[in-house]
Amino acid sequence: GDAALTFVVDTSGSMDRDDRLGLVKDSLSILVDELEDDDTVAIVTYDDSSGVVLEPTAVSDRDRILDAIDDLRPGGSTNLEAGLREGYRLADDSFRRDGINRVVLASDGVANVGTTDPDALARMIRDDADRGINLVTVGFGMGNFNDVVMEQLADQGDGFYAYVDTEEEAERLFEDELTSTLLTIAKDAKIKVEFDPEIVDSYRLIGFENRGVLDDDFRDDSVDAGELGAGHQATAIYEIELERGDDIDGRGDIGDVFLRWEDPDDGAVVEIDDDIDLRDVEPAWTDTPEDFQLATVVAVFAEVLRENPYADEIDIDELVEEIDRLADELDDREIDDLADLIERAAELS
Repeated sequence: GDAALTFVVDTSGSMDRDDRLGLVKDSLSILVDELEDDDTVAIVTYDDSSGVVLEPTAVSDRDRILDAIDDLRPGGSTNLEAGLREGYRLADDSFRRDGINRVVLASDGVANVGTTDPDALARMIRDDADRGINLVTVGFGMGNFNDVVMEQLADQGDGFYAYVDTEEEAERLFEDELTSTLLTIAKDAKIKVEFDPEIVDSYRLIGFENRGVLDDDFRDDSVDAGELGAGHQATAIYEIELERGDDIDGRGDIGDVFLRWEDPDDGAVVEIDDDIDLRDVEPAWTDTPEDFQLATVVAVFAEVLRENPYADEIDIDELVEEIDRLADELDDREIDDLADLIERAAELS
Protein backbone atom coordinates (compact mmCIF):
# COMPACT_ATOMS: atom_id res chain seq x y z
CA GLY A 1 0.00 0.00 0.00
CA ASP A 2 0.91 3.67 -0.16
CA ALA A 3 3.09 5.00 2.64
CA ALA A 4 2.47 8.07 4.79
CA LEU A 5 5.70 8.92 6.63
CA THR A 6 6.09 11.61 9.26
CA PHE A 7 9.65 12.49 10.26
CA VAL A 8 10.08 13.91 13.77
CA VAL A 9 13.58 15.43 13.81
CA ASP A 10 15.48 16.52 16.91
CA THR A 11 17.04 19.91 16.12
CA SER A 12 18.29 20.68 19.64
CA GLY A 13 21.79 21.99 20.27
CA SER A 14 23.22 18.54 20.99
CA MET A 15 22.37 17.52 17.41
CA ASP A 16 24.74 20.15 15.97
CA ARG A 17 27.27 17.64 14.62
CA ASP A 18 27.90 16.08 11.25
CA ASP A 19 27.24 12.58 12.63
CA ARG A 20 23.93 13.75 14.10
CA LEU A 21 21.82 16.34 12.25
CA GLY A 22 24.11 16.21 9.21
CA LEU A 23 23.62 12.46 9.01
CA VAL A 24 19.86 12.80 9.64
CA LYS A 25 19.57 15.07 6.58
CA ASP A 26 21.57 12.63 4.44
CA SER A 27 19.45 9.72 5.72
CA LEU A 28 16.10 11.38 5.00
CA SER A 29 17.24 12.35 1.51
CA ILE A 30 18.25 8.72 0.85
CA LEU A 31 14.84 7.49 1.99
CA VAL A 32 12.87 10.00 -0.09
CA ASP A 33 14.65 8.69 -3.19
CA GLU A 34 13.39 5.18 -2.36
CA LEU A 35 9.72 6.19 -1.99
CA GLU A 36 6.98 6.14 -4.63
CA ASP A 37 5.39 9.31 -6.04
CA ASP A 38 2.06 8.60 -4.31
CA ASP A 39 3.67 8.28 -0.87
CA THR A 40 3.61 11.32 1.42
CA VAL A 41 6.25 12.85 3.68
CA ALA A 42 5.73 15.30 6.53
CA ILE A 43 8.44 16.81 8.75
CA VAL A 44 8.25 18.09 12.33
CA THR A 45 11.24 19.49 14.21
CA TYR A 46 11.61 19.97 17.93
CA ASP A 47 13.99 21.74 20.28
CA ASP A 48 12.46 23.89 23.08
CA SER A 49 9.05 23.36 21.49
CA SER A 50 8.04 21.87 18.15
CA GLY A 51 7.12 23.13 14.73
CA VAL A 52 5.86 21.84 11.40
CA VAL A 53 8.51 22.23 8.71
CA LEU A 54 6.57 20.40 6.01
CA GLU A 55 2.88 19.50 5.90
CA PRO A 56 2.14 16.05 4.35
CA THR A 57 3.54 16.37 0.80
CA ALA A 58 3.39 13.89 -2.08
CA VAL A 59 6.78 12.43 -2.99
CA SER A 60 6.08 13.47 -6.59
CA ASP A 61 7.07 16.93 -5.28
CA ARG A 62 10.54 15.65 -4.31
CA ASP A 63 12.29 19.01 -4.65
CA ARG A 64 10.05 20.63 -2.05
CA ILE A 65 10.68 17.78 0.39
CA LEU A 66 14.44 17.80 -0.20
CA ASP A 67 14.57 21.60 0.25
CA ALA A 68 12.75 21.24 3.61
CA ILE A 69 15.28 18.59 4.70
CA ASP A 70 18.18 20.77 3.58
CA ASP A 71 16.86 23.72 5.59
CA LEU A 72 16.91 21.88 8.94
CA ARG A 73 18.99 23.81 11.50
CA PRO A 74 20.01 23.03 15.11
CA GLY A 75 19.45 25.07 18.27
CA GLY A 76 17.71 25.01 21.65
CA SER A 77 16.97 22.31 24.21
CA THR A 78 15.11 19.04 23.67
CA ASN A 79 11.34 18.71 24.12
CA LEU A 80 10.80 15.17 22.82
CA GLU A 81 7.19 15.05 23.99
CA ALA A 82 6.25 18.17 22.02
CA GLY A 83 7.86 16.79 18.89
CA LEU A 84 6.11 13.43 19.15
CA ARG A 85 2.71 15.01 19.85
CA GLU A 86 3.02 17.23 16.78
CA GLY A 87 4.32 14.32 14.70
CA TYR A 88 1.41 12.08 15.61
CA ARG A 89 -1.03 14.89 14.85
CA LEU A 90 0.40 15.15 11.33
CA ALA A 91 0.44 11.36 10.96
CA ASP A 92 -3.24 11.39 11.85
CA ASP A 93 -3.91 14.06 9.21
CA SER A 94 -2.24 11.97 6.48
CA PHE A 95 -3.45 8.55 7.70
CA ARG A 96 -3.84 5.92 4.95
CA ARG A 97 -6.48 3.38 6.00
CA ASP A 98 -5.10 0.55 3.87
CA GLY A 99 -1.57 1.91 3.65
CA ILE A 100 1.62 2.09 5.66
CA ASN A 101 1.62 4.75 8.38
CA ARG A 102 4.90 5.48 10.15
CA VAL A 103 6.35 8.12 12.41
CA VAL A 104 10.16 8.13 12.15
CA LEU A 105 11.88 9.73 15.15
CA ALA A 106 15.46 10.89 14.51
CA SER A 107 17.33 11.96 17.64
CA ASP A 108 20.42 11.50 19.76
CA GLY A 109 18.04 10.25 22.41
CA VAL A 110 18.56 12.99 24.99
CA ALA A 111 15.27 14.51 26.18
CA ASN A 112 15.56 17.27 28.78
CA VAL A 113 12.36 19.36 28.47
CA GLY A 114 8.73 18.28 28.78
CA THR A 115 7.75 14.70 29.62
CA THR A 116 11.10 12.93 29.79
CA ASP A 117 9.57 9.87 31.50
CA PRO A 118 9.57 7.10 28.86
CA ASP A 119 6.49 5.47 30.42
CA ALA A 120 4.41 8.62 29.92
CA LEU A 121 5.66 9.00 26.35
CA ALA A 122 4.99 5.33 25.69
CA ARG A 123 1.39 5.59 26.88
CA MET A 124 0.90 8.56 24.59
CA ILE A 125 1.86 6.56 21.49
CA ARG A 126 0.34 3.19 22.45
CA ASP A 127 -3.19 4.05 21.27
CA ASP A 128 -1.92 5.27 17.90
CA ALA A 129 0.06 2.06 17.43
CA ASP A 130 -3.08 0.02 18.08
CA ARG A 131 -4.83 1.72 15.19
CA GLY A 132 -1.96 1.41 12.77
CA ILE A 133 0.52 4.28 13.17
CA ASN A 134 3.85 2.65 14.00
CA LEU A 135 6.96 4.33 15.38
CA VAL A 136 10.50 3.80 14.12
CA THR A 137 13.17 5.38 16.32
CA VAL A 138 16.65 6.03 14.96
CA GLY A 139 19.50 7.14 17.18
CA PHE A 140 22.17 9.34 15.62
CA GLY A 141 25.67 10.05 16.92
CA MET A 142 27.88 8.65 19.63
CA GLY A 143 28.31 9.45 23.30
CA ASN A 144 25.20 10.30 25.31
CA PHE A 145 22.73 8.39 23.13
CA ASN A 146 20.04 6.94 25.41
CA ASP A 147 19.06 3.75 23.65
CA VAL A 148 16.79 2.59 26.50
CA VAL A 149 14.28 5.41 25.92
CA MET A 150 14.41 5.03 22.15
CA GLU A 151 13.98 1.27 22.30
CA GLN A 152 11.06 1.45 24.74
CA LEU A 153 9.29 4.02 22.58
CA ALA A 154 9.71 1.85 19.48
CA ASP A 155 8.42 -1.19 21.39
CA GLN A 156 5.29 0.67 22.46
CA GLY A 157 4.88 2.10 18.96
CA ASP A 158 4.96 -1.40 17.40
CA GLY A 159 8.03 -0.48 15.39
CA PHE A 160 11.76 -0.98 15.79
CA TYR A 161 14.80 1.07 16.68
CA ALA A 162 18.15 1.34 14.97
CA TYR A 163 21.37 3.24 15.48
CA VAL A 164 23.22 5.21 12.81
CA ASP A 165 26.67 6.76 13.13
CA THR A 166 28.16 6.58 9.62
CA GLU A 167 27.12 7.34 6.06
CA GLU A 168 27.38 3.61 5.24
CA GLU A 169 25.06 2.72 8.12
CA ALA A 170 22.59 5.41 6.98
CA GLU A 171 22.54 3.93 3.47
CA ARG A 172 22.06 0.41 4.79
CA LEU A 173 19.15 1.41 7.05
CA PHE A 174 17.35 4.01 4.93
CA GLU A 175 18.01 2.58 1.47
CA ASP A 176 17.70 -1.12 2.16
CA GLU A 177 16.29 -2.04 5.55
CA LEU A 178 13.73 0.64 6.28
CA THR A 179 11.97 0.36 2.95
CA SER A 180 11.74 -3.43 3.25
CA THR A 181 10.68 -3.30 6.90
CA LEU A 182 8.04 -0.62 6.42
CA LEU A 183 5.69 -3.52 5.75
CA THR A 184 4.85 -5.28 9.04
CA ILE A 185 4.22 -8.97 8.47
CA ALA A 186 3.68 -10.07 12.08
CA LYS A 187 2.25 -8.05 15.00
CA ASP A 188 2.80 -8.86 18.67
CA ALA A 189 5.07 -11.78 17.84
CA LYS A 190 6.02 -13.92 20.85
CA ILE A 191 8.30 -16.88 21.31
CA LYS A 192 8.13 -19.35 24.18
CA VAL A 193 10.57 -22.19 24.82
CA GLU A 194 9.79 -25.02 27.25
CA PHE A 195 12.63 -27.41 28.12
CA ASP A 196 12.11 -30.92 29.47
CA PRO A 197 13.44 -30.83 33.05
CA GLU A 198 14.31 -34.53 32.91
CA ILE A 199 16.90 -33.81 30.21
CA VAL A 200 17.84 -30.14 30.64
CA ASP A 201 19.38 -29.45 34.04
CA SER A 202 19.55 -25.65 33.59
CA TYR A 203 19.18 -22.98 30.93
CA ARG A 204 19.32 -19.23 30.45
CA LEU A 205 18.17 -16.86 27.73
CA ILE A 206 20.94 -14.51 26.63
CA GLY A 207 19.66 -10.95 26.20
CA PHE A 208 16.03 -9.83 25.78
CA GLU A 209 15.86 -8.81 29.46
CA ASN A 210 13.61 -5.84 28.67
CA ARG A 211 11.49 -7.73 26.14
CA GLY A 212 10.36 -10.62 28.32
CA VAL A 213 6.75 -11.84 28.36
CA LEU A 214 5.45 -13.85 31.31
CA ASP A 215 4.56 -17.47 30.50
CA ASP A 216 0.99 -16.79 31.67
CA ASP A 217 0.76 -13.92 29.15
CA PHE A 218 1.92 -15.92 26.12
CA ARG A 219 -1.66 -16.49 24.93
CA ASP A 220 -3.00 -13.18 26.26
CA ASP A 221 -3.26 -11.24 23.01
CA SER A 222 -3.82 -7.95 24.83
CA VAL A 223 -0.18 -8.09 26.04
CA ASP A 224 2.12 -6.08 23.77
CA ALA A 225 4.98 -7.93 22.12
CA GLY A 226 7.32 -7.39 19.15
CA GLU A 227 6.67 -6.60 15.49
CA LEU A 228 8.46 -8.20 12.56
CA GLY A 229 8.82 -6.44 9.23
CA ALA A 230 9.43 -7.98 5.83
CA GLY A 231 13.06 -9.00 5.74
CA HIS A 232 13.40 -8.84 9.52
CA GLN A 233 14.52 -11.73 11.68
CA ALA A 234 14.96 -12.16 15.41
CA THR A 235 17.35 -14.58 17.10
CA ALA A 236 16.90 -15.98 20.62
CA ILE A 237 19.97 -17.72 22.03
CA TYR A 238 19.73 -20.11 24.98
CA GLU A 239 22.60 -21.64 26.90
CA ILE A 240 21.67 -25.07 28.30
CA GLU A 241 23.29 -27.71 30.47
CA LEU A 242 22.08 -31.29 30.14
CA GLU A 243 21.44 -33.60 33.08
CA ARG A 244 24.48 -35.68 34.01
CA GLY A 245 24.62 -38.79 31.87
CA ASP A 246 22.69 -37.30 28.93
CA ASP A 247 24.45 -36.57 25.68
CA ILE A 248 23.35 -35.46 22.24
CA ASP A 249 23.24 -39.02 20.88
CA GLY A 250 21.14 -40.40 23.70
CA ARG A 251 17.79 -38.59 23.53
CA GLY A 252 15.31 -37.12 21.09
CA ASP A 253 13.22 -34.13 22.15
CA ILE A 254 14.55 -31.83 24.85
CA GLY A 255 11.63 -29.41 24.72
CA ASP A 256 9.25 -27.39 22.57
CA VAL A 257 9.32 -23.96 20.94
CA PHE A 258 6.09 -22.01 20.40
CA LEU A 259 5.58 -18.99 18.10
CA ARG A 260 2.46 -16.81 18.24
CA TRP A 261 1.64 -13.66 16.25
CA GLU A 262 -1.19 -11.59 14.80
CA ASP A 263 -1.67 -11.26 11.05
CA PRO A 264 -1.62 -7.47 10.43
CA ASP A 265 -4.04 -7.76 7.50
CA ASP A 266 -6.96 -9.72 8.96
CA GLY A 267 -6.16 -9.67 12.70
CA ALA A 268 -6.14 -13.48 12.91
CA VAL A 269 -3.88 -14.90 15.63
CA VAL A 270 -1.61 -17.72 14.49
CA GLU A 271 0.27 -20.14 16.74
CA ILE A 272 2.71 -22.84 15.67
CA ASP A 273 5.03 -25.11 17.63
CA ASP A 274 7.83 -27.57 17.00
CA ASP A 275 10.01 -29.99 18.91
CA ILE A 276 13.57 -29.10 19.87
CA ASP A 277 15.41 -32.24 18.86
CA LEU A 278 18.74 -33.01 20.48
CA ARG A 279 19.74 -34.84 17.32
CA ASP A 280 19.76 -31.46 15.56
CA VAL A 281 22.56 -30.27 17.84
CA GLU A 282 25.99 -30.46 16.25
CA PRO A 283 28.67 -32.22 18.34
CA ALA A 284 31.36 -29.67 17.48
CA TRP A 285 31.29 -25.84 17.35
CA THR A 286 32.96 -25.81 13.92
CA ASP A 287 30.18 -28.03 12.49
CA THR A 288 27.46 -25.47 13.26
CA PRO A 289 26.15 -23.10 10.55
CA GLU A 290 28.17 -19.92 10.07
CA ASP A 291 25.23 -17.64 10.87
CA PHE A 292 24.83 -19.46 14.20
CA GLN A 293 28.54 -18.99 14.92
CA LEU A 294 28.28 -15.29 14.10
CA ALA A 295 25.22 -14.80 16.34
CA THR A 296 27.00 -16.61 19.17
CA VAL A 297 30.17 -14.51 18.85
CA VAL A 298 28.05 -11.31 18.92
CA ALA A 299 26.15 -12.50 22.01
CA VAL A 300 29.32 -13.53 23.85
CA PHE A 301 31.02 -10.23 22.99
CA ALA A 302 28.01 -8.37 24.42
CA GLU A 303 28.25 -10.45 27.60
CA VAL A 304 31.95 -9.58 27.92
CA LEU A 305 31.23 -5.85 27.46
CA ARG A 306 28.51 -5.99 30.11
CA GLU A 307 30.92 -7.77 32.47
CA ASN A 308 28.34 -10.51 32.95
CA PRO A 309 29.68 -13.06 35.48
CA TYR A 310 28.76 -15.82 33.02
CA ALA A 311 31.43 -14.42 30.71
CA ASP A 312 34.24 -14.34 33.30
CA GLU A 313 35.94 -17.35 31.72
CA ILE A 314 35.80 -15.94 28.19
CA ASP A 315 39.16 -15.07 26.66
CA ILE A 316 38.56 -12.06 24.42
CA ASP A 317 41.61 -13.00 22.31
CA GLU A 318 39.81 -16.24 21.39
CA LEU A 319 36.80 -14.14 20.35
CA VAL A 320 39.12 -12.16 18.08
CA GLU A 321 40.30 -15.41 16.47
CA GLU A 322 36.73 -16.57 15.88
CA ILE A 323 35.48 -13.31 14.38
CA ASP A 324 38.57 -12.97 12.16
CA ARG A 325 37.95 -16.48 10.82
CA LEU A 326 34.26 -15.72 10.20
CA ALA A 327 35.11 -12.39 8.56
CA ASP A 328 37.42 -14.20 6.13
CA GLU A 329 34.81 -16.86 5.35
CA LEU A 330 31.76 -14.61 5.02
CA ASP A 331 33.37 -11.59 3.28
CA ASP A 332 30.87 -9.01 4.56
CA ARG A 333 31.67 -5.37 5.36
CA GLU A 334 29.54 -5.35 8.52
CA ILE A 335 31.34 -8.43 9.86
CA ASP A 336 34.68 -6.75 9.07
CA ASP A 337 33.50 -3.76 11.15
CA LEU A 338 32.54 -6.09 14.00
CA ALA A 339 35.97 -7.74 13.83
CA ASP A 340 37.62 -4.31 14.11
CA LEU A 341 35.43 -3.53 17.12
CA ILE A 342 36.28 -6.76 18.96
CA GLU A 343 39.98 -6.32 18.19
CA ARG A 344 39.86 -2.79 19.61
CA ALA A 345 38.12 -4.06 22.74
CA ALA A 346 40.79 -6.76 23.14
CA GLU A 347 43.54 -4.14 22.93
CA LEU A 348 41.83 -2.06 25.63
CA SER A 349 41.17 -4.94 28.00
